[in-house]
Amino acid sequence: MVLGVVISVALAEDSLIVREGLQQLLATEPDIALVASCGDLDSLLDAVETHQPDVVLTDIRMPPTGTDEGIRAATILRDSHPQTGVVVLSQYGHPSYALALLEDGSDRRAYLLKQRVHEREELVRAIRSVADGGSVIDPKIVEELVAARARAESSALAELTPREREVLAEIAQGKSNTAIAESLVLTKRAVEKHINSIFLKLNLSEAEDVSKRVKAALVFLTAENSPPK
Repeated sequence: MVLGVVISVALAEDSLIVREGLQQLLATEPDIALVASCGDLDSLLDAVETHQPDVVLTDIRMPPTGTDEGIRAATILRDSHPQTGVVVLSQYGHPSYALALLEDGSDRRAYLLKQRVHEREELVRAIRSVADGGSVIDPKIVEELVAARARAESSALAELTPREREVLAEIAQGKSNTAIAESLVLTKRAVEKHINSIFLKLNLSEAEDVSKRVKAALVFLTAENSPPK
């Protein structure tokens, strides 16, 4: 941050108590100027149009729906005001929220757990970082992402070969062995061997044949479609 440069901030938080606390906190920083204080998504977007802040500091859940307004604001501003940084405050440690925030790029984006509000230096550092074009992710979220990757790498599906995963994907589509063989240009015997290996690795070898195929398909579909833990 260039010395003497003041960062303008628009604040969005539906809790009056938390909002006032954040206002008082930011007021102690000489290089940060609060230009707007809002309680919902619509007023935040209006404030951005009016004041053109350098950074938006927003709660993740606000009116009108109380779901993911902070993430939606970041997505909207990515297109309408690409130079505006966004710091999202959340009490939710699920990495999927952070991943959604970073889906269109990590520059000028930060995701902090609300407990960091009590650590003034961390919050101020995040504001300064996104104003400079950087990115900050709460350390606890990073820990969760690393743990999720470790769990994925040690999962049963990770033991499958690339060809076995292809066969399993075909099973998940409800295809017969003959149809799988035609689709992957394999012999029916080769498909049967791959399926036996898949069932063994997924610990399904003792189940009935139809049940095995259904359970294998569910394992595949759950892994493909579930958000990171």
